[in-house]
Amino acid sequence: MILARDQLMILPVLLPAMTAAFLVLALRHHLRRQRIVSIAATGLLVVLAAILFAQAADGTIRAYRLGDWPAPFGITLVLDRLSATMLLLTAVLALGVVLYAAGGVDGRGRHFHPLLQFQLMGINGAFLTGDVFNLFVFFEVMLIASYGLMLHGGGPVRLKAGFQYVAINLLASTVFLVAVGLIYAVTGTLSMADLAVKVPQVAAADAALLKTGALLLFLVFATKAALVPLHWWLPATYAGTSAPAAAMFMIMTKVGAYAIVRVYGLVFGADAGPLALAAAPFVLPAALATLVVGTVGLLGSRTLRDLSAFAVIASMGTLLIALGLFDAAGFAAGFYYLVHSTLAGGALFLVAGLVQEGRGAASDRLVPAPQMGAETLIGGLFFLAAIALVGLPPLSGFLGKVMILQAAQASSWWPFIWALILAASLVMTFGFARAGSVLFWASGPTTGERPPPPAAGLAAVVLLLALTVGWTLAAGPAMEALEATARQALDRAAYVGAVLGPDVRLAGGN
Repeated sequence: MILARDQLMILPVLLPAMTAAFLVLALRHHLRRQRIVSIAATGLLVVLAAILFAQAADGTIRAYRLGDWPAPFGITLVLDRLSATMLLLTAVLALGVVLYAAGGVDGRGRHFHPLLQFQLMGINGAFLTGDVFNLFVFFEVMLIASYGLMLHGGGPVRLKAGFQYVAINLLASTVFLVAVGLIYAVTGTLSMADLAVKVPQVAAADAALLKTGALLLFLVFATKAALVPLHWWLPATYAGTSAPAAAMFMIMTKVGAYAIVRVYGLVFGADAGPLALAAAPFVLPAALATLVVGTVGLLGSRTLRDLSAFAVIASMGTLLIALGLFDAAGFAAGFYYLVHSTLAGGALFLVAGLVQEGRGAASDRLVPAPQMGAETLIGGLFFLAAIALVGLPPLSGFLGKVMILQAAQASSWWPFIWALILAASLVMTFGFARAGSVLFWASGPTTGERPPPPAAGLAAVVLLLALTVGWTLAAGPAMEALEATARQALDRAAYVGAVLGPDVRLAGGN
């Protein structure tokens, strides 16, 4: 059967789901074959995501109704510029992760590749769904798979961090269900397009209850995005798991940021009547605090993995400063920085894995140790990842921060935003410089033979860093596309028309 053009968007969910099932049922005892199938399926996912990205580039929002049930009664998947961008970014990151894992990390426990594919199914579904309840369902698929990936390989440190991770996400899932129940009780729908129509029309007597549901939902998304004070689970989780799992988790925090953009830009946006910009007063202050906490934690880190985890928190603070502006300029700058931070952060975690393996008993602790194999090469990769994440020129981190600073000029918060972003960049420079000097410049003579790092691991890091450099070189056309993406993300009428039909009329204009 040949899929129609709009039906292709179901494949980013089906492909990893079927791959995961095949790996478990047919290849559970054949790791080498699992690697081949997983790499091939992930490469195919990259191609598929690129095709969908090219489709979305014409500006048309496409809706696919499963079972041909009309919205808002059936399950609807929606492909626009933003969701297509996130699909392609996820697939590229996953390809780097699966290449790194094939170097030997996947053999330290069971079912790494099936778990990774199931996680891809949940992540892709979250980016494509047009329904808040199905967003919850895909969140749960993504999180259940991440529990297994987080614990892959075992060990007491990983088990402790895993318990905290599971506990906080179970609590967040409970809050998610309560929020969904409140929203449905008031509006009678959970379709995002239908909510965009009905939220501005909610009676004044029901507005307080609906706002409660909206703010509870924001708490869930803020937890996923590691916003202060809901960030405390992230350092132990990301630093406690394996390098490829931590690199893959880079996209999970972005799912939280994406959900904030999608729900609070579309459903509770500027034209939502009494519920307009319901979460906006909280995003910017929390994002600024997140940037501060991440920067301070980075400066005090004692291992490279801890440093990488706090760098993620700092980067999420920077990202959500841009998204918290809730305008087209802020969204466009934020989307550029989102792609950059995902690629550079994933590369840093993979470098941390190479350092951990290469330094023997010293692991990735920031203490002097004998030289590791291929230290100069790994040091060079660390240097590139560091200057990208800190935001030093000429890489995309610098360009992204400049764009965010420019976008923030229209906000009354701009003095705080400028001061904290610039100060945080300076402090992060010191933190990374300290780590690099200890790991690579203070090395002693080698006490024995140091094996070279696995070629697959190096290839994965080079891939992600090369894409970071490419993202820098393509900044001009990328920003043109992302500005169109930002305008489309704020266009309620276009989204509602694509899902519910062109005859549906909106209250409050666009």
